[in-house]
Amino acid sequence: MNWLSDNVNALALLGAAVILILTVGVVGKYFKDIKEGKSEGKLKDENWDGIGEYKNNSPIGWSLAFMGTIIWGFWYWFVGYPLNAYSQIGEYNEEVAAHTARFESKWANPTQEDLMGMGEGVFLVQCSPCHGIDATGIEGKAGDLTKWGHKQGVIDTIKNGSKGLGFPMGEMPGGLVQDDAEIDAVAEYVASGLKGEGKGAEVFATYCASCHGPDGKGMGGMAPDLTQYGTHAFVSEVLKRGKIGGHIGTMPSFKGRLTPVQEKAVGIYILSLGE
Repeated sequence: MNWLSDNVNALALLGAAVILILTVGVVGKYFKDIKEGKSEGKLKDENWDGIGEYKNNSPIGWSLAFMGTIIWGFWYWFVGYPLNAYSQIGEYNEEVAAHTARFESKWANPTQEDLMGMGEGVFLVQCSPCHGIDATGIEGKAGDLTKWGHKQGVIDTIKNGSKGLGFPMGEMPGGLVQDDAEIDAVAEYVASGLKGEGKGAEVFATYCASCHGPDGKGMGGMAPDLTQYGTHAFVSEVLKRGKIGGHIGTMPSFKGRLTPVQEKAVGIYILSLGE
């Protein structure tokens, strides 16, 4: 890029040149006046060892340069720079967008093997530092991801609750269902895709439907869609929202940090760990 072709940069150079010329001119004038004994102004009453100070006003050139710099600064930051100028951040964003487009084009139709390999790579870089290489949560310090998407994961959520997903309905408290047989039945019902009838469906209607809806779809985004449980879409939703839990702290949101195919890949890989 020829940065001199940018109007903002060109104007900045012009302003710098004007300030330099004014400074050289003013300094030259004062040196000349000093040499010729033409110092102007009145001395202040105070002096130090016979050395006094003149009550000179600010040089007009410097004053104009100072005011011009302030006006230029406001224009540059609020008008010129945001709209017209080159920036390293803008260039970086363009490069990231171009790379993302190439990446998505390359992996537009990945095989199951491709997704598993990609998911493992993302997991090892982004997830394993907290959840461990085996995804078991480093002895309880973080969530055990081998349970995600499976019956045991539902049981843990019923007993301990779920925090930090940010749904409008609020956080799910633990202990809503106390009876172990009922917990096992409703966990089986949710893990199987909310299919069939029986004790699990009855417990779900009693304790869960008020937030997740009778169909389990989350009442239009008010609560998690339990029909996605056990699918990569379920993992992607958690990745986008983040989560609170574990001694390590809050799991950040990965929204915008992973492409859709990467989210799908890491979801498929994580769900495979508990099989």
